[in-house]
Amino acid sequence: MSEAGPLLAIRDLSIRFGGVSALDRVSFDVARGQILGLIGPNGAGKTSLFNCISRLYQPSNGSISMDGQDLLRLKPHHVIHLGISRTFQNVALFGRMNVLDNVLVGEHWRIRSGPFSSALRLAGARRAERDAHTRALEALDVVGMRHAASALAGSLPFALQKRVELARALVPRPQLLLLDEPAGGLNHTEVRELSELIRRIHSEYQLTLLLVEHHMSLVMSISDQVVVLSFGRKIAEGPPAVVQNDPAVIQAYLGAASAAA
Repeated sequence: MSEAGPLLAIRDLSIRFGGVSALDRVSFDVARGQILGLIGPNGAGKTSLFNCISRLYQPSNGSISMDGQDLLRLKPHHVIHLGISRTFQNVALFGRMNVLDNVLVGEHWRIRSGPFSSALRLAGARRAERDAHTRALEALDVVGMRHAASALAGSLPFALQKRVELARALVPRPQLLLLDEPAGGLNHTEVRELSELIRRIHSEYQLTLLLVEHHMSLVMSISDQVVVLSFGRKIAEGPPAVVQNDPAVIQAYLGAASAAA
């Protein structure tokens, strides 16, 4: 594992769906500890890129490496073992389970006590369950949701469900957190609160964050670097102030989006 290189390196990544090129030779790095914003109009390829990193999609060409390891050789359920966790555009909670149990789903991969020891309640199984419970409550503390641990997830307002999903992504203690449209469906007050929450998560968990978001003020206020996609191609990359003034970005995206934000 190299401390010198980027945590995530994407090189010449391409993926096609039939005759449509969703990503076309996209390359960029995500440095350790960085918050990188990934923006672009609808259909630009942002979620396709997330799905390639998560191994939900298999790219046509290119490479993705995480901490120097070839991500594309892994099966999807092994990605979490490298320290990658994510949220989704549409909140994917179990509505009839309580909040704590939803967060504990994020710890399922780590509990390796086995069915025999679990059935007999052996010491190793009990310890693994206690540790998972502790980590889940700590994650709920960070997102301000411990008070709702026993509430049914489906009974919560949408903004609070998003916080629960964030806690579930945090509980495995990832190195890299992928946030897919975390501000989608939130009002202006909730977006401001989300911005503060993301900063707190970044600081407390010492995370690297890759953020896909349409809400420009959120992206530009919290990102160290911004990558812009348009029609599957990278058209700009740099600090937020530079990207905002890039003529290609203004033409392709920011002019229309900033007016709507």
